[in-house]
Amino acid sequence: MDRRSFLLQTAALGCSAAASPLLTPVAFADAPGDNRLVVIILRGGMDGIDALRPLGDPAFAALRPGLHTGDHIDLDGFWGLHPGLEALLPLWQAGEVGAVQATSTPYRGKRSHFDGQDILEAGILRTGGDPSGWLNRLLTTLPGAQAETAYAIGREQMAILSGPASVSRWSPDADLRLSGQAQRLLELVYHDDPLFRDAASQAIEIAALVKEQDLVAEDDPATMSMMEAVQSSGVHVNLAEFAAARLRGETRIASFSLGGWDTHQNQKYSLTRSLRRLSDTILTLRAQLGPVWDKTAVLCLTEFGRTAFENGTQGTDHGTGGAMLYAGGAMRGGMVGGAWPGLDEAALFERRDVLPTSDVRALVGWVIRGMFGTAASDIESVVFPDLDLGDDPGLLL
Repeated sequence: MDRRSFLLQTAALGCSAAASPLLTPVAFADAPGDNRLVVIILRGGMDGIDALRPLGDPAFAALRPGLHTGDHIDLDGFWGLHPGLEALLPLWQAGEVGAVQATSTPYRGKRSHFDGQDILEAGILRTGGDPSGWLNRLLTTLPGAQAETAYAIGREQMAILSGPASVSRWSPDADLRLSGQAQRLLELVYHDDPLFRDAASQAIEIAALVKEQDLVAEDDPATMSMMEAVQSSGVHVNLAEFAAARLRGETRIASFSLGGWDTHQNQKYSLTRSLRRLSDTILTLRAQLGPVWDKTAVLCLTEFGRTAFENGTQGTDHGTGGAMLYAGGAMRGGMVGGAWPGLDEAALFERRDVLPTSDVRALVGWVIRGMFGTAASDIESVVFPDLDLGDDPGLLL
């Protein structure tokens, strides 16, 4: 496997629920040029209008009397930043963090995590045809980045993994526990075969991370929820460090997931925790990437937003329109983009959700076009086959 081959890795931690914070896929790819793209999937449906609060919309306070607590950070008189994102305020002020509101995939209707995430990763509405993922298809449009072999390390077959690259699978169902001597022997045996040497090394590294997370989750199940276990283990920081180390080298594209965004109950607590984890992740990427940060775009995508109104358990339910958060030295931050539809009942989608006014795939498509020089025709016919890119939203510098 040469340096421009495609490497996809998934490390699933024994929980198959789509909204679980323990579902942690990781993907990497080499590509031409010097720019970097990081795609972070926020699994569970992030509440976009809590993360970036439309305080200037007169309907907002009435829809969320229990969640509208006045603890926001004012950004421009209309938008307020959730306190869980306070650590990102210096990056916001420096123009390195921003957001687009009222955006979504074309998914409508059932508001299922599994369906929503499948469409987000596939980049298309599946109709029984192409089962591939948009990240895999992107590589086929980049000269020198065509995948010869993809390695999927994990239990779950992720949609973003599927595509023209052939896949070899290793699963942690077979417990990979090697002593130091055994690992050294493996290194010696594979020393002259870089393909298997590197794959074995990466498998051991990820297996160690999986084992660490499993031990934390099992340590005190009576007093710790799964999400609390992930938070205390610092897995999100490990993922960011893991990705940054490769992005400093030959890797140009990385993707991984952060779970815990399904906030049906006690949203004040759970969303604050998840936003702090996301802040930690972005700050870790910035610190670890160093000067590479200036050539990096980080896109934080979620399968759908939440209901415009709070429910009876101090949370919100599955919705439609949401927000895309983004970061990076290559991005034009310090702003909330997108056409805001308003929160009056007549303006809501099906009288319950934020109305999507943009296709999040077009936002991603314009970033791809600017970062890698991908032709608009390829984005609309290969990467996202049914997409109309529309006008440039101006997210890149």
